[in-house]
Amino acid sequence: MRSVSIREANQNFSRLLKEVERGETVVITRQGKPVAQLSPRPANRLDDPEVRAAAERLRRHFDALPRDGFRVGTITEEDKYGDIEL
Repeated sequence: MRSVSIREANQNFSRLLKEVERGETVVITRQGKPVAQLSPRPANRLDDPEVRAAAERLRRHFDALPRDGFRVGTITEEDKYGDIEL
């Protein structure tokens, strides 16, 4: 991983993207402090730790919901088919 200033990143953005495509991670700094990170995107989104964590949080959320379904009341023929002639 290497660091570059905002000025250098702006002047050499295409070169930085090529480095990222090759697998490198580049940290962009302002006055020596990190403000952004360019990193390659995994081919499979589930290999991305952030996506995997979000999917796990979503799974836990749905696992916590009651499993008795959602009741909407009685469904009539008109609800199912609208105003078509049967």
